[in-house]
Amino acid sequence: MNYLIIIIPLLLIFFAGVKIIRPTHRGLIERLGKFHKLADPGFHWIIPIIDKIYRINVTEQMVDAEQQEIITNDNLNAKVDAQVYFKVKSDMESIKGSVYNVDDYKWQIVNLSRTTLRNIIGTMTLKSANSERGKINAELHSTLHDETKNWGLEIIRTELKQIDPPHDVQETMNKVVKAENEKIAAVDYATAAETVADGLKRSKIKEAEGYRQSKILHAQGEAEAIKLVNEAADQYFVGNAQLLRKLEALEKSLATNSKIVVPTGSDLVNVIGEMAGIVPLDKKHLDKK
Repeated sequence: MNYLIIIIPLLLIFFAGVKIIRPTHRGLIERLGKFHKLADPGFHWIIPIIDKIYRINVTEQMVDAEQQEIITNDNLNAKVDAQVYFKVKSDMESIKGSVYNVDDYKWQIVNLSRTTLRNIIGTMTLKSANSERGKINAELHSTLHDETKNWGLEIIRTELKQIDPPHDVQETMNKVVKAENEKIAAVDYATAAETVADGLKRSKIKEAEGYRQSKILHAQGEAEAIKLVNEAADQYFVGNAQLLRKLEALEKSLATNSKIVVPTGSDLVNVIGEMAGIVPLDKKHLDKK
């Protein structure tokens, strides 16, 4: 019975000092108010009352800088919100810095982010702030990185969530954007219509050119045909017409018993011979006789 009185308090003290550190955390152990050692993930035992352990999350974390109204350089109230992603470094000096060099580093990051955003956006117009979000993120990240060096933190990235203008300004901006879009659409439509008209014009020109060319070719063909007819007429019709006139004169002469001297070798002798079935003799044959 006496043993139980001693063993039970000892067991209670033992179990009260048992501490388990997860892989996502590191432990900072103080003894009598002073830094004692760093506790890695796993099982640890501390002396109750004398020792105290602080668990520090070393994974990536995020804090919201909370929405705030910032007056821009063109005197407009913009609603701005941002997020900051960070983590506590896992080495001993960084963990000690996150505990001893800053009081509640998450709250400090939020306030520092809000102040930095006011300083950055306050020097910009609303339009430039919306179009240069990358620049704002870069400046915010740089400032937080420099200011938190002694806190044992690593600022991973910053994200500007929104920069919203006042409601009336937003409506005006929407109207301007709509007007610009309508203007662009009108210009595109006019360009398309002009392109179609130009295409039709070119098509008509091509069609007229083709019609003109076909007319020229047709006229050239007719001219060639007329030329051939004229050549044929000159070759066949004119000579035969003259011969016909001679035959008519011969016929009239024979009808009146007139004497006509016909030159030897003329076409008229050949025609008369053919009509009578007589083949004229060559001059050489006559000479032999």
